[in-house]
Amino acid sequence: MSPFRSLDALHEACTSLTAADPSSIAMLVRQDAQLTKPAGSLGRLEDIVKWFGAWRPLAIARAEICLFAGNHGVLAQGVSAWPASVTEAMIRNFRQGGAAINQLAREVDAGLRVVELASLTPSADMTLAPALTEAEFLHAVSTGYDSVSPQCDLLALGEMGVGNTTAAAALAAALFGGDGQTWAGRGAGLDDAGVQRKANAIDRALSRHGRDHSPLALARHYGGWELAALLGATLAARHYRIPVLLDGFVVTAAVAPLALLDPTALDHTMLGHCSHEQGHRHLAARLGLTPLLDLSLRLGEGSGAALAIPLVRAALACHNGMARFDDLAIDDQNNRPIKS
Repeated sequence: MSPFRSLDALHEACTSLTAADPSSIAMLVRQDAQLTKPAGSLGRLEDIVKWFGAWRPLAIARAEICLFAGNHGVLAQGVSAWPASVTEAMIRNFRQGGAAINQLAREVDAGLRVVELASLTPSADMTLAPALTEAEFLHAVSTGYDSVSPQCDLLALGEMGVGNTTAAAALAAALFGGDGQTWAGRGAGLDDAGVQRKANAIDRALSRHGRDHSPLALARHYGGWELAALLGATLAARHYRIPVLLDGFVVTAAVAPLALLDPTALDHTMLGHCSHEQGHRHLAARLGLTPLLDLSLRLGEGSGAALAIPLVRAALACHNGMARFDDLAIDDQNNRPIKS
């Protein structure tokens, strides 16, 4: 049964969020101070522990990577170097184990799930009409929501959809200002003329639909199938108190409407990496997200989020496995026993 039958119901779910547990964070800070290391010496690994522990016990029995795939009508505007048929071909590749994300999922010990939206029926061309009708948008968000298992301990999100960097750029422009030139990047290999067509398409969409809508309405007008599903999955993870690793530009844009509905809405997320796609670093900064990795990736598929999973595992392992000062005869520089 679809969890969201109306935009009002979805809006309520987006603004009725469980909060991080401050008592758990305080306990983790106290425990960290007892570990056999100088304070702060593990840098962002310590931040990861506090982030994860605010939502879930410090153990990862089940890590999952969930990819959402969809097609985009805006391809008719020449915004991609690839045809829509590549989306279907890549889904077959995922299911046959031949893509980069399959190798990464195996190496980081994470399950991989691929969710195909609307049987790959393209969204509407956003330069001519809203990308999704209200019913389509609610269905896509609900599909994403239902794709998240409450038993998951760490969720990494990714996407596949030829043309979806155009949707992400248009949505970012609608949410945060700027025009097509501000946000349009090369995607999966556009030349200069292609980037200009992409920017022009974004500007035409902005002219048609404008920005004077709620964040959810902007997601419906500009996003498309897999972006709506990513929003739903991130919302479900918050309700289930599951930490989430976000992938690149498309995923970040897809979840951005949540942050405009509630400034704490992305507190259960971390940004796995900074994409090489134009606009991602700027979008991340607008959302207060600092990437864990910066490897010039622009593949999508959840690759950057997947690569961050071992960092989370390593952070938890250090916190859980290190000895404490009370366990060892360690003195400070004045030969006084160090007390916790």
